[in-house]
Amino acid sequence: MTDKKIIAVVGATGSQGGGLARAILDDPDGPFALRALTRDVDSPKAKELAARGAEVVRADLDDEASVRKAFEGAYGAFVVTNYWAPLTPEEEAARSRARMELEQAETAARAAKAAGLKHVVWSTLEDTRPHFEYAESAIPTLAEGYKVPHFDAKGEANAYFSAQGVPTTFLETTFYYESLLAGQGPSRGADGRLALTIPMGESPLSLVAVEDIGRTAYGIFLAGPRYVGRAVGLAGAHYTGAELAALFTRVLGEQVDYRPLTHDQVRAAGFPAADEVAGTFQFYAEAAESFVGHRDLDNVREINPRLKPLEEWITEHRDEFLRG
Repeated sequence: MTDKKIIAVVGATGSQGGGLARAILDDPDGPFALRALTRDVDSPKAKELAARGAEVVRADLDDEASVRKAFEGAYGAFVVTNYWAPLTPEEEAARSRARMELEQAETAARAAKAAGLKHVVWSTLEDTRPHFEYAESAIPTLAEGYKVPHFDAKGEANAYFSAQGVPTTFLETTFYYESLLAGQGPSRGADGRLALTIPMGESPLSLVAVEDIGRTAYGIFLAGPRYVGRAVGLAGAHYTGAELAALFTRVLGEQVDYRPLTHDQVRAAGFPAADEVAGTFQFYAEAAESFVGHRDLDNVREINPRLKPLEEWITEHRDEFLRG
């Protein structure tokens, strides 16, 4: 038996939940024990967590009974939904991804209320629609009235936790460092030069290492009720496109030019989710003053002293960028 408080971590084998799972396990003298929630308890990552001492349980946000059972007896929970999760054609036809997130968040909120959880950290994002309406921006409306569905649905879902009276911290995330290795970083053009083409114009972009989402959630749990009822803006760095290109130039030892695309150029590119990606960057760029201002790095470092600087992260992945 243990007198530690149990933190139930949704998606403990994923990116964000995995970061929190490791943070708990890396602090064996800390006040929390890990209950890792996963749809596949037999996966290698689930077995690895179990081998480190985690309690691993099957739970699926599309199965409310499983979530209620997984939350029972826990002190708190970390909840994240995955807009970009692989779906079968049948699943895609049954409901939109935004609807999936809303329903899953509502399930988690009801389960948290039923279990009497003392603290939930909900990984969320801002609803972009008020900004675009106020700014009268030229941006297409996508499915179900959303401008940037994976932002807007998460922001809309905040209300479920509040309506249930669940003690919640709203952890507002941002662009991942890892996205720079997944098509958003420097690429070599026909002229042989490396170029960064993210459509940010002259606006600053907030970025964070995905591992720091979990580490920051851990710091919020450690702080107790201090952050309950509050939104915490998360970032590890703020850079303009030109500053990013200069940083890459310095770390890679090769000139990286900044050649920003326009948002309409991204929409016209024709790749899957082009409208969603363009809308995301349009929000980042247009709302930069408030978006970046909400993500105070000193405040985040207070919660998460291990917050990783972008330069350190790029240096660690230098060979991968050069191979790419």
